[in-house]
Amino acid sequence: MLGAPVWLEVELDGRRHRTSLPGPGAVRVGPLAVQVDETATPAGRRLTWSVANDSAAPVRLRRVGLVWGPAALGAGPVRMFRHGYQSWSPSGVATFGVDEDPSVRAGFEFLQAVHHADQRTALPGELRSEGVTLLAPALGDGGPVLVGFVGGTDHDGTLRLRPPGAGAGGPELVAEAFLGDLRLDPGGSLALHPVIVAEGGDPHELLATWADEVGRRAAARIGADPVVGWCSWYQYFGGIGEAALLENLARAGDWPLRLFQLDDGYQAGIGDWLRTNERFPSGLASLPGRIAAAGCTPGLWLAPFLVAPDCPLVGTHPDWVARHPSGEPLLVWWNPAWGGGRDGFMYALDTTRPEVLAHLRDLAAELAGMGWRYLKLDFTFAPSVDGIWADATRTPAQRVRAGFEAIRAGAGDDTFLLGCGVPLGPVVGVVDGCRIGQDVAPVWSLRPEEEVVPGYLGIQPATRHAYANTLARAFQHRRLWCNDPDCVMLRTTDTRLEPAQVRTWAHTVGMSGGMVLVSDDLALLGADARSLLDEVLELQAASDAAARAGHGPAAPDLMEHPEPERFVVDGIELRTDPATGRSHLSRSR
Repeated sequence: MLGAPVWLEVELDGRRHRTSLPGPGAVRVGPLAVQVDETATPAGRRLTWSVANDSAAPVRLRRVGLVWGPAALGAGPVRMFRHGYQSWSPSGVATFGVDEDPSVRAGFEFLQAVHHADQRTALPGELRSEGVTLLAPALGDGGPVLVGFVGGTDHDGTLRLRPPGAGAGGPELVAEAFLGDLRLDPGGSLALHPVIVAEGGDPHELLATWADEVGRRAAARIGADPVVGWCSWYQYFGGIGEAALLENLARAGDWPLRLFQLDDGYQAGIGDWLRTNERFPSGLASLPGRIAAAGCTPGLWLAPFLVAPDCPLVGTHPDWVARHPSGEPLLVWWNPAWGGGRDGFMYALDTTRPEVLAHLRDLAAELAGMGWRYLKLDFTFAPSVDGIWADATRTPAQRVRAGFEAIRAGAGDDTFLLGCGVPLGPVVGVVDGCRIGQDVAPVWSLRPEEEVVPGYLGIQPATRHAYANTLARAFQHRRLWCNDPDCVMLRTTDTRLEPAQVRTWAHTVGMSGGMVLVSDDLALLGADARSLLDEVLELQAASDAAARAGHGPAAPDLMEHPEPERFVVDGIELRTDPATGRSHLSRSR
């Protein structure tokens, strides 16, 4: 049994404090009073906690952690399910003492801010997971232990395994409420998300039970119809033009598509979403009616929290941009293809400013008024990055959620919102769908020498990476949102995918029960591609029906391999060799 936490750890005004936690009750750490209580539930133990500043001065609070000592997990090897921070962050199993946090190799906070709640480099030997983790083996033979935060709307939650502070034995376990240098004013308090501990049983069932509770508490939007559609990105990327879009729309009626989505490439610039570039001479408002007339829901991509340095919005409202401590605009992303006046570096809109939220609300309302009833909101990690934000009393998670809530308010309840590149915890209850893996690519896997940033090969586009996350996060479908595993790759030209790998990924997407999008030029797809898509939709229907009934897709060997190899739902099983991308699909009934 995983006992009670024995220490409380706080990072306050830039200094780390640690004090013993003798049991439930109040603990004082400098000017802070921290209340920790524990209750037993049918599903396991629940720790509820809060923090208050009862001093006469404001404090800066970065994190508060509950710490289990080295004896809690024993001295043997511990495997950890590492759940990624946002859509593109890898999820899989690592072994303490063998693997390490990728930031230890990289030491590159600009990228680490995208993939971890705390962008700073981890300790040597440390492993971390975001929101929830499974640990195996636990003491004895009772099966894995789940430790998870019941919610992520008010703050992020990080689970850390790290070498003990002193002495021998197994690792320390830390359940850390990450607050991001929140300013807690005198008399201010914050109720932290509860932490649950559940032991033994099937790993998928533990994760499913956790997701059920998180979804209930946040009123998850899980009732949307299954999404089947077309997206412009993987065939045309940023070079999409109006002519190519309409050519595919003319062929869409021959395919079972209910969504038709224009991706990146139409806009005048990042942040300038209502004006189109020269490749779209008819303008943005002209397209939804034509798409709807073809029988599809009009869908549009935007990165609502990013803004290019040369965007007119920055010139008009320079105070709307978050700042670096130096006073310069905060740089949060880099894409040379976007240009923007600073070689592709992008700023973040400050979602703690009411006027920025009003801008986002009005933008969404205008797009919805044009007829865009599906909005893909991308690169939405931007408000979570360390920086100077107008309202320092808001956590990174609250900054992300505020932006999404503004867009939801403007777009209306009947517009489908897809979160992408988004920290997952803050958006439960706001989005209808969520990307749960890395970008696919017309290649199965990457070689080690193709790694761009040390330690972060797993974030780069590759179909194998998307496959692993689709299985590892299968438990989230119809519990937190509708899962979006990313597009199927049906093409037979301009691809390094072998036919067997194309089928493996297609079957994986179908078995996920989640969204199914085609992203190839429809003129290049023949009868074989259509037949494979029909297989995908048959699998999607069966898996999604099972998910609605509470027994959706699962990876039963999740804790046995770095990447799962089995995917099962409703008598259907897909067995895959992740190294080769070859698989076998079987049905027991």
